[in-house]
Amino acid sequence: MKTFGNIYIIAATSVIGGALFGFDISSMSAIIATQPYKCQFNQQGNDPETGQCRGPDDVVQGGITAAMPGGSWLGALISGFLSDRLGRKTSIQIGALIWVVGSILVCASQNIAMLIVGRIINGLSVGICSAQVPVYISELSPPSKRGRFIGMQQWAITWGIAIMFFLCYGSHFIDGQAAFRLPWGLQMIPAILLFLGLMVLPESPRWLAKKDRWEEAKDVLVLVHGKGNPHSQLVAKEMTEIREMVEFERSNADVSYKELFRPRMINRTHIGIFTQIWSQLTGMNVMMYYISYIFAMAGQGSDLLPSGIQFIINVVMTVPALIWLDRWGRRPTLLVGAFFMTLWLCVNAGLFAVYSRRSTPADHFDTAAISMVISGRPATAVIASTYLFVASYAPTWGPVSWTYPAELYPLRVRGKAVALATSANWAFNFALAYFVPPAFASITWQTYVLFAVFCFCMFWHTFFMFPETANKTLEEVAAIFENTNPGSIKHIGTPAWKTHNDRSIIRIERNMVSSEEKIGIEHSTTEPKA
Repeated sequence: MKTFGNIYIIAATSVIGGALFGFDISSMSAIIATQPYKCQFNQQGNDPETGQCRGPDDVVQGGITAAMPGGSWLGALISGFLSDRLGRKTSIQIGALIWVVGSILVCASQNIAMLIVGRIINGLSVGICSAQVPVYISELSPPSKRGRFIGMQQWAITWGIAIMFFLCYGSHFIDGQAAFRLPWGLQMIPAILLFLGLMVLPESPRWLAKKDRWEEAKDVLVLVHGKGNPHSQLVAKEMTEIREMVEFERSNADVSYKELFRPRMINRTHIGIFTQIWSQLTGMNVMMYYISYIFAMAGQGSDLLPSGIQFIINVVMTVPALIWLDRWGRRPTLLVGAFFMTLWLCVNAGLFAVYSRRSTPADHFDTAAISMVISGRPATAVIASTYLFVASYAPTWGPVSWTYPAELYPLRVRGKAVALATSANWAFNFALAYFVPPAFASITWQTYVLFAVFCFCMFWHTFFMFPETANKTLEEVAAIFENTNPGSIKHIGTPAWKTHNDRSIIRIERNMVSSEEKIGIEHSTTEPKA
């Protein structure tokens, strides 16, 4: 079977795993306000005045929504074992098959319990794919474009959100249960395409090298990075660095999660985990899950189109990161994003605090989570501020939160380390999905203040602790954390604020190195093989 080595094809196919997460977000956010959904899962009975179904209460709806990230937490944790044992590509294919099973259950769900079970199984799939797709892409991408290709995971998520939203929007004109069962069933198709597409893509060369399959590893590098040229200087450089790293780590080939918390590894472990935690504490995914609640407070009622505009902004504003993330670097991108998200969250908090009133039974809201009513120009400002928040997240923390953890770790722990970091993402996604409806019901606009404080804290945490990783090979990134570097700090390595975005790797990728540099690279490849 022919194997495709074009990195754009590899990335575009594998990030369908990210799109599954997007499908799940919209399959819930676009449906929870519709009558067919509420009537099928009508825990609260009918409204005595209007006769309409009220659906699940805010706590139960929080549990239904949180079931997927709960399953994703477990899926992310087990993905490390699957990835290390079976390979990056195979673990993603397993995730695709699990998604099909979960989607069947969700589509056929007859009650809340069955819906929750189906969403937990879907979550297992999303957890596996969201953890291992960035690892797979990072180990195949050229250093100067790694941010772009891993960032495509976030772009795929935004496309998944938008596609599923408008599919749900079209389906909500259908009478009866087909209004939500149709989109829930159609979301199986991308997972099937992901499984089949991966069959014609190569395995990670670094995983192959770790398994002593050196010829296969070199063949993949020649195919993907050398464009068929076995004498490519970039291939020679990467093979040398991979060999040195594998030989250095050989005595620690059997890795447990305990190693990630030992002194030499604890700093990068904490950075990877907090990158994912902070991405959740921005409140972005909460905005996506419960956007219909926010717009209902602003007087948009059950109209889905304002939410659709937000999802389109999310797709479009991720594009600049795909083009320029590797030029910007990781640190500046994260810092700018944290600053502007803090600003827009404070604006929304102020608008609701000053201009809103508490909702009353006369407003006929079917959940206590829609706890405020704001109208007129302040309502328009809330919607605009929400859009600007999304536009600030989409090119910054959105793509970087997937790119950054996959770059931090040495080969022997990468699969498990990224799985652990991603599991933190899903643990907080679960907690926030469950927490936000009761939070809006009880502390109203102060929910925005809480997320603004989180964004303020993440700015300073990033400034002092997150080093620059752009345009470095994965082996060079691992060296940043070594205590032997000049000016390094014990157990931390090179201070974050002293790291920079050096784009000289581009010359090697384009075979533009000088004769002296070529001699150095060629000499390093003549070392005896392991």
